[in-house]
Amino acid sequence: MKHKIFVNGIQCYAFHGCLPEEARIGGHYIVDVEILTDFSKAAALDTLSDTIDYVDVNRIVCQEMAIRSKLIEHVGQRIVNRIQHELKGIEHLQVKITKISPPINGDVQSVAILIEG
Repeated sequence: MKHKIFVNGIQCYAFHGCLPEEARIGGHYIVDVEILTDFSKAAALDTLSDTIDYVDVNRIVCQEMAIRSKLIEHVGQRIVNRIQHELKGIEHLQVKITKISPPINGDVQSVAILIEG
């Protein structure tokens, strides 16, 4: 059986971006993670060890978001790599990073990237 786990709206304040002021003042980000897995055993036995722990997903996202990068594409790939490496039972993974109020020429609410692995 296939199941999905969602860890949505992980809010981070980080210092990503190509502009010098982004490194100094930072900005708000939202990260959403979707994991395709099989948690049948956990559902039947009520055991955390037989599923993906949301705490681990949140920890990985927050640790990687704390490491400055010029591009959110780079941060997103690091998050995907770590989740795939550290957590077991993942059949498919999707990570979306949204940058709120990016400093670009125009009135833009947000920009986002999506990586599937």
